[in-house]
Amino acid sequence: MNRFEPNLRIPGPTSLPDAVREAGARQMVNHRGPEFAVLQNSIIERLKSFYLTANDVLIVTAAGTGGLESAIVSFLSPGDKVLGITIGAFGDRFAKIATVYGAEVTKLSFEWGQAADPAKVREVLKAGGPWKAVLMTHNETSTAVTNPIADLAAAVKEVAPDALLIVDAISGLGAVPFKTDEWGLDVVVSGSQKAWMVGPGLSFVSVSPRAWEAAATAKMPKFYFDLAAHKTSAESGQTPWTPAVGVMFQLDVALNLMAEEGLDAIWKRHEAVGAAVRAGLTTLGFKLLADPAFASNTVTGAWIPEDVEWKTFNGKLRKLGLVVAGGQGALKGKIFRIGHMGHVTIPAVLNAIAVLEQTMLELGKPVTPGAAVAAAQVAALKALGLVK
Repeated sequence: MNRFEPNLRIPGPTSLPDAVREAGARQMVNHRGPEFAVLQNSIIERLKSFYLTANDVLIVTAAGTGGLESAIVSFLSPGDKVLGITIGAFGDRFAKIATVYGAEVTKLSFEWGQAADPAKVREVLKAGGPWKAVLMTHNETSTAVTNPIADLAAAVKEVAPDALLIVDAISGLGAVPFKTDEWGLDVVVSGSQKAWMVGPGLSFVSVSPRAWEAAATAKMPKFYFDLAAHKTSAESGQTPWTPAVGVMFQLDVALNLMAEEGLDAIWKRHEAVGAAVRAGLTTLGFKLLADPAFASNTVTGAWIPEDVEWKTFNGKLRKLGLVVAGGQGALKGKIFRIGHMGHVTIPAVLNAIAVLEQTMLELGKPVTPGAAVAAAQVAALKALGLVK
């Protein structure tokens, strides 16, 4: 067993700051008492500042997929026509949830590694309808692509202005630029274990007034994930079901840390670590999966060399203390993914590049020692504006 703490570089759950871990060890409080009400109300107001929204933000005790399910069942009815824009495994999952509950889903799929094309979205919307909702993924961790949500939202509003815009922002919001109200988004889901620097167990859902109007007539079956029930409870500082109190303690501390750093600085830090990882991998000879124009600053995917097995490659990385993620779906065994969101620093990703460099040398690849780490550091410093 490795006696050192690993460099956890997967796209969630992410590593936690010490202060956040310590907060999770606090004694429980009465979740129906005044202490919890104060805690939840404070958290919700701070979440709004990172969502950049004046809309309601609700906290659901569930992983991100539970948040997505709540968004489907709370605002839609069986038979509703829904366009599911997908650029990877999680876009497929979002569309599947709507399909399981009886929505009439048209999937608009794009090649993995590419972002969604607003022009194609317009074309498909014009050919069908009337549309009740459009589902889209902000940051697709299976392919390391960030969708141009502002452009996609504008395309939907142009062609199908009555359609609800429901966005999976689980792995991007809180790390990279996201503007809920400015982009006119109706429902936005995020998850605690990603950029928010806390453990799994909570999802956050923002809801526009237009979405609440839709909720009044939504007929999909729901109980635990009924967001109207969450709204009613939140008005008195409570939750409809038992909340993950320990994760709420963590979130309270994490939001303070994020506020101290500032939203612009958080976005800039993620831009720097994303640039560092991409530069380091490219220097090592890896081919990146994502279209460079839409490469994610929270996760990077790269192709494993054809003559190297994933199991062997991953085993060597783990022995050196680096934990990365493999590919999903059709990319299983073909790519690896490095997460760099939340509690992540430039030194942490430089360490990851150094481990990858050593691993490639052990595999007999023609790598120049130190070159990849240097390229990564220069890319990060350029992103921060410290060098030209």
